[in-house]
Amino acid sequence: MVDPSETQTASDFHAPVMVEEVLEGLAIQSGEFYIDGTVGGGGHAEAILEASAPRGRVLGIDRDPEAIEASRRRLTPFGERVSIVRGNYSSAGRIAEQCEDASEVDGLLIDAGVSSHQLDAAERGFSLQQEGPLDMRRGPEAERLDTYLERVRPDQLADVLREYGDLSSADRLARAIIEAVERGDVETTTDLADVVASVPIPTRKGVRASTLVFQALRIELNRELDHLREAIESVPEVVRPGGHAVFISFHSHEDRIVKHGFRELANDCVCPPDLPVCGCDAEARVEVLTSSPLRPPDPEVESNPRARSARLRAAEVC
Repeated sequence: MVDPSETQTASDFHAPVMVEEVLEGLAIQSGEFYIDGTVGGGGHAEAILEASAPRGRVLGIDRDPEAIEASRRRLTPFGERVSIVRGNYSSAGRIAEQCEDASEVDGLLIDAGVSSHQLDAAERGFSLQQEGPLDMRRGPEAERLDTYLERVRPDQLADVLREYGDLSSADRLARAIIEAVERGDVETTTDLADVVASVPIPTRKGVRASTLVFQALRIELNRELDHLREAIESVPEVVRPGGHAVFISFHSHEDRIVKHGFRELANDCVCPPDLPVCGCDAEARVEVLTSSPLRPPDPEVESNPRARSARLRAAEVC
């Protein structure tokens, strides 16, 4: 049997979304140093390297070993201008400090979306349409889905489904899932999808409940929103004054975190609202460059339907 990692190409991972908007948001210049904290198949990193030629450099980070190999193959022509490291974007600053060729960081890109490869490869356990193992890890350090379902309590699972899946009937659905797991009826992703489908519950905007359940479980297992918060909070420490940070999100939870995170960093007063005179001496740490999130243009959505949910926000470090 052929090892899938030996045949994967960069295009198997993630069609880079809103490339022009990313380049504009980062204010790309030749000779500058950028971090792509979610390098995936290397699409955004390739565009940054081309736009910052001949001397611009990129440090690419990803949790997924398969993505690391794909991006290394794609970015080989750029030679020493690019370094690829396995890690979590929430630790981008520390990772950059450990790189021998690291210098002052001029821009940070975080694309919080799940790669097309992770969604489409049945063996990764993200797909509810293809039978696969109960895995769903974006990196080997995360907990597997089957292990999680064996230990989680119904009330804990309900909280996850409610918070990350916007499922109003989360308690009933959580009980059904746990009972099916205890009976030994959930061994694959399609088994789990069948259990969810057997519980008729209302969902927002007609989205299938199984889609929202898989989203919620993926977020919980991989601590996606925790890492996103940590990455936003670290922007002023990672990026030099005058440098830019660009975050791309794909659902309302992520975009809300980016919006409020940037707003807090841009706040120049943290005094209680009823205090008549500011006495905190706080200073804004970033300037928000996008008053509302940028959306992909229609032609891009037509060619890449998965881009339709993308939201881009940018900030400049003070």
